[in-house]
Parts: sequence; structure tokens; C-alpha cells
Amino acid sequence: MGKQKKILWQLFLSTLYLSAFTFGGGYVIVTLMKKKFVDECHWIEEDEMLDLVAIAQSSPGAIAINGAIVVGYKLAGIAGALTAIAGTVIPPFLIISLISVFYSAFRENAIISKLLEGMQAGVGAVIAVVVYEMGEGVVRGKNTVSILIMAGAFLASCVFGVNVVWIVIVCLLIGVVRTVLSERRGGK
Repeated sequence: MGKQKKILWQLFLSTLYLSAFTFGGGYVIVTLMKKKFVDECHWIEEDEMLDLVAIAQSSPGAIAINGAIVVGYKLAGIAGALTAIAGTVIPPFLIISLISVFYSAFRENAIISKLLEGMQAGVGAVIAVVVYEMGEGVVRGKNTVSILIMAGAFLASCVFGVNVVWIVIVCLLIGVVRTVLSERRGGK
């Protein structure tokens, strides 16, 4: 029981820290989750991180909470998922509560306005790093079909303006077909 308590405590502190010091939304926290959960703590593998992001992105709700739930559940079941939720939700709840009290002062302050504009540029850079690192993992795997799916999804979204929902549905269907075909080949 002592080992699980230690893991739950580490999970809570990790998600609390990540959530408290991450600005810019879900894709920003993904790169920090990778560094913490894959590189530092070795709780999950890099391939699992790609799956985690896919699950977190396609599930309803915030990607940070969905990602934390998946990691927490993998580490310690329901208790881990609940612990990760608590660690992820507390910082934004407190920050938003504090901002709401001083909203009119923040809204009219030129320094805070410029600070937030500057943070947007930093968020863009962090998102670019996440895209590069995750794309590199797919390319490094040298699976031609996965590379073509990734390139097709990028073109559909960025060049042709296809709604992301349709891209996710098509990728889901491709994944199902690949899995069924793979099982049939393995079963023979």
C-alpha cells in the first residue's frame, strides 16, 4: 500500500505542477507531459504517449485532463485517474477564481495585455515543438502507411480546410481497417 501512496502523491504533484505552470492550452501541456511522464519518470513509453495524445484529443473535454486521466489510470487505476484529475483541475480553478475577482483591473491594464500577447508567440513555438517531436516519432517508426496518414491529415486540415472531426473519423476508420486486416493475416 505504501508504494501506491507514493505513486499517487508523485502523480498528484506532477499534474499539479504541470497544470499550474502551463499557459496556452492542451498542446502546450502535451510536450511537458512527455518530458515528465516519459523522459523523467518513465511511467509510460514514447509510443504510449502518442496513443495518449490521440485518446485525449478525440475524447470530449480538455486535452490536459484527458491525458492526465489516461496516465493516472495506467499507473494506479481509478485512484490514479481521480488523483490526476484533482492535480490538473486545482491550479486553473484557483487562477480563474483569482482573475475573476480582479477582472476589470486586468482587462484595462496595458502591461498585462502586452504580456498576454507575448505569451501567444511562446505558445505557438511550444506547439511547433510538440508537432515536430510527435511527427518525428511516426517517421522514425518507418511505417509508410502511418507517414502517409499523417501527411494526408495535415494536407486535409491545413491546405484543404477539412473539418478536424472528419479527419479524426477517417483516421479512426483507417485504423479499424488496418487492425482487422492485421488480425486476419496473423490468424492465418
